[in-house]
Amino acid sequence: MKPFDLGELVLLAAIWGASFLFMRLGAHEFGPLAMAAVRVTGASLMLLPLLAARQGLQELRREWRALAVIGLLNSAIPFALFSYAALSITAGFSSILNATTPLWGAVIAWAWLGQRLTPLRSLGLGLGFAGVVFLAWDKAGFKPGADHDAELRAVWALLACLCATFCYGLAANFSKRYTAHIAPLTVATGSQCYGALMLCLPAFWAWPSTPPSGQAWAAAVALSLLCSALAYILYFRLMSRIGPTNTIAVTFLIPVFAVLWGYLFLGELFSLKMAAGCAVVLLGTAMALGLISPRPPVQPRP
Repeated sequence: MKPFDLGELVLLAAIWGASFLFMRLGAHEFGPLAMAAVRVTGASLMLLPLLAARQGLQELRREWRALAVIGLLNSAIPFALFSYAALSITAGFSSILNATTPLWGAVIAWAWLGQRLTPLRSLGLGLGFAGVVFLAWDKAGFKPGADHDAELRAVWALLACLCATFCYGLAANFSKRYTAHIAPLTVATGSQCYGALMLCLPAFWAWPSTPPSGQAWAAAVALSLLCSALAYILYFRLMSRIGPTNTIAVTFLIPVFAVLWGYLFLGELFSLKMAAGCAVVLLGTAMALGLISPRPPVQPRP
């Protein structure tokens, strides 16, 4: 990987890590549905002119069925679920759960597309989900004297994150099967545009009665323009230059930045239990993706 590509990969991880910070800053005032709607609408307004300049609007209309599914699974549902989770759990914790996306992708590829799982990759799946169970167990410990309502809200938030990453895994496999022939910028734009169309009525119904503050609007705009529109452009550029295997490394960097931004700007703490759970999840993810595999035996030279 060239230094420039590595720099873009780190930048993408920093931007996507910041998305959990922005959701924490805006979700309480907007609410999950309105926050998700503002996010995809702003990203659509930025991506549509770029697509039009590349003569891609016809493809956007022609492939509307597949792109609508991507918009639902890769934008509308997960964005709303992660915004809901931001009401109860920290940015760092959400980002760790977001790292389970490749695990769901591997399970769905095995169940739906018949992709073979080696024993080591199967072990990685089990290890990754064991890390999630460990984190959930800590959140739902119902310790004496603890705020049980807060713990229950945290468990619901955790389940929302897992449902969101399951949707991401579905979207990735659906894309592999049904949108491989569509230009990447069209897929990115379509996911935001059709996601915005799906969220417009729910967001209208759930729009907050109290106008959100300037800080909440700034977080929502940054989430849409920076963490959705710009991030998608960087993501697909990296996919074309360094390939999917190298690009997936962003999964392991996102929690680092999410924890850092949460600590710097929200005063969130990162406990040893969270660190241990994060390590188990990321190790399992690396094994499930085939990034960790036994080296072949060295053949003796003749």
